[in-house]
Amino acid sequence: MTDGSTLFELGPNHYGKSRIRLVTVRRHPDRHDLRDLTVDVALEGDFTAAHVDGDNANLVATDTMKNTVYAFARDRLTGPGEAFGLELARHFAAEPQVDRALVTLREHAWARIPLPDGPASDAFTRTGEFSRVAMVAATRAGASVEAGIEDLTVMKTTKSAFKGFERDRYTTLAETDDRLMATKVTALWGYGETAAEAGFDFDAAFERARSTLLAVLAEHVSPSVQASIWIMATAMLEAEPSIDWVRMVLPNLHHWTVDLAPFGLDNPGVVYVATTEPHGLIDATVRRTG
Repeated sequence: MTDGSTLFELGPNHYGKSRIRLVTVRRHPDRHDLRDLTVDVALEGDFTAAHVDGDNANLVATDTMKNTVYAFARDRLTGPGEAFGLELARHFAAEPQVDRALVTLREHAWARIPLPDGPASDAFTRTGEFSRVAMVAATRAGASVEAGIEDLTVMKTTKSAFKGFERDRYTTLAETDDRLMATKVTALWGYGETAAEAGFDFDAAFERARSTLLAVLAEHVSPSVQASIWIMATAMLEAEPSIDWVRMVLPNLHHWTVDLAPFGLDNPGVVYVATTEPHGLIDATVRRTG
């Protein structure tokens, strides 16, 4: 029998607990505050013995990861998800066998139900507008923080064009000066080193980035989705100096004009069919130079 250890070695690996569902309710005399998150924890480090020898001595059980998230949430999930992620990631990175701990948090929005006298103090509806994302990585040398938005569906009913593209024998797409532009935005950004320091205002930085993205999306004239990414991302970098780079992933959710001629009708940009597949997918990162 050949000794496998002389022929093989373990490559890059990590493990952790995914999709930890976490809901907290802070009960104040006049209102309840609701938070709803999905948390992932992943560890990289010296886990060769577990893979090669079946020796689990260096493994932090994934059940322990889950329980740590819940225990920390009791008193420490009182501010931005990024700050909570930093506490979790630094906790796991303190283990001697862990080289890097990665914590990803997706916060799902709820809104207070409107009542005649104002928003309800203890009743909510899931908004579904978008999920706020935070990704925190910690090592013994330091930490890094990324943030962003997922599943933000938007549409422009004008100020979007696509023309002048390459054509060959297989091209059937007509050029247009004005079209519907719809997409489900994933926008992620990386903060500089100062974000990992105590006191950084993640909520304010997030709001400046989010509001800039939406305002510029609404106002700019788009010659292509690629150009839109550049226009929106550079505006976000200008609005929030703490951000080093912005990555956007934009599926082009097509809306095709319906041909009503068979029914003796014209269609002056009124009736469309919405499609989700197949779709274009544009992915680009814009970063500061130097």
